[in-house]
Amino acid sequence: MRGTLERQMAMLTTLSPGDLIPEDHPIRQIRVVVDAVLAELDDELTAMYATAGRPSVPPEQLLKATVLMAMYSIRSERALCERLNYDVLFKWFLDLAIDARAFDATTFSKNRQRLLDHEIADRFFATVVRQAKLRRYISSDHFSVDGTLLEAWASHKSFQPQDGPPTAMPPGRNAEVSFHGQRRSNATHASMTDPEARMARKSNATAAKLCYAGHVLMEHRNALLVDIEGTEATGYAERDTALAMLGRLPPTRRRRTVAGDKAYDTTAFVADVRELRITPHLAPNTTRQRSTIDRRTTRHPGHVVSQRIRKRIEEPFGWIKTIAGGRKLRSIGKARNRAWFVMTAAIYNILRITALDAAPA
Repeated sequence: MRGTLERQMAMLTTLSPGDLIPEDHPIRQIRVVVDAVLAELDDELTAMYATAGRPSVPPEQLLKATVLMAMYSIRSERALCERLNYDVLFKWFLDLAIDARAFDATTFSKNRQRLLDHEIADRFFATVVRQAKLRRYISSDHFSVDGTLLEAWASHKSFQPQDGPPTAMPPGRNAEVSFHGQRRSNATHASMTDPEARMARKSNATAAKLCYAGHVLMEHRNALLVDIEGTEATGYAERDTALAMLGRLPPTRRRRTVAGDKAYDTTAFVADVRELRITPHLAPNTTRQRSTIDRRTTRHPGHVVSQRIRKRIEEPFGWIKTIAGGRKLRSIGKARNRAWFVMTAAIYNILRITALDAAPA
């Protein structure tokens, strides 16, 4: 057959995956930042595994695989491992040979608890933030805070009474059930699928769903995330977690500011923020009350600037929910979902750092 000899010769050629990746591909700069972060975590990652026994998949590869899943909107570990068998770019990013077989998807399941026990997600996020500080991309004076709801991997049908018999379900694999007229609250009901998920809704005009809450603290210079937290979706979670994140900021003699939406305009929150020597640049809430933010704050041009920049905090939420697949969480339990949220926020920071590195001076 015509061309058979050329194809046979091509099979004998020695190629590495890096030879097939364009030199100007953005993934090259992303890998530089990821490798620098993993190099700082080398001691922690080495301590996770024993020196004896059969060698396991390196944790660096698992973390890099998590980065790929978030960037390329891959829905599951099994789908990633399937694509890893034929995607040369993925092989290059994970330091695999061009003819190497993908590791099994169960490797993620067997190592997930180990990563949780060593708090690798938090260490990974902190190291990414440190990389941004080394580049002087982070402001230490001006911040914004906000929270969002992340839908849990549980349905309304799993929300059953804690005391008493469960709600009768019609036969069928996915039969329709009407809860009209029934009083269902977190005080009396709990999900049988994910007991730590809480029924919550974003506003009175939206439906209630089983959710977790995600919280971020963003600096104003380049809209990078400097702190992040995942909690249960309670009515006070946003303000309580915001105070906790602001309290973790390193001490400084300069006066700081924090911007937020109307949900943070409460007497207790404003008083607690001012005790931390932080000026609350919040959006005044005058719907049903008198705002705690008066002209002493709003008359300054800095309040207007903070409110304008504050809107950028929706960008990481949008990326996490759409590109990274966080609109519907895929794990059970607060600890696993929190680790995923923290890790995904770190990946968002990596993309922002890469874009800032590539920007003209």
